Amino acid sequence: MLTSTDFRGLLNQRFFQNFLPVPANNVLKEGQITPDFELPDITNDKLMRLSNYRGDRAVILAFTRIFTEKQYCPFCFPHIKSLNENYDSFLERGIELLMITSTDEAQSQIVVKDLGLKMPLLSDPSCRVFRLYQVGQALGAPLPAQFVLNQQGILIFKHLFSFLDHNASVERLLAMSER
Repeated sequence: MLTSTDFRGLLNQRFFQNFLPVPANNVLKEGQITPDFELPDITNDKLMRLSNYRGDRAVILAFTRIFTEKQYCPFCFPHIKSLNENYDSFLERGIELLMITSTDEAQSQIVVKDLGLKMPLLSDPSCRVFRLYQVGQALGAPLPAQFVLNQQGILIFKHLFSFLDHNASVERLLAMSER
């Protein structure tokens, strides 16, 4: 059960490392191959390497803000739910959707269970991949961002967080991935 008053675990090392604001300064350009990485997929209990999808299918990387297993970013929580509800639509179009969070594996397992996630949830508690993709950070967690890669792993769309446009919608991500 999600609560808005359970702050246990919020003030951890990851929180303090991501506390100061750092704007998104991603320099990846459309037409570039994005950096490869390997993270644990908590939903499917396996290691996932991004490059394994190259030549096979398009991929959407959805970086999200989850502070703890009970504390979600108010902009990201509805986005997570919407992506999960539409996960089958992505798969039907030959697109894999990979959600990346900075929660640790234990916290991420609770998120998967509580939200009934079908899509892969990749755990990056060191925020190494968030920093690799230069999505920025503020108030204890990396900022959300979405990257759409074609079948060859080439960037065809990116959306970085702003207070005016928090996350790219399901419709926009589907449209951009079919370009």
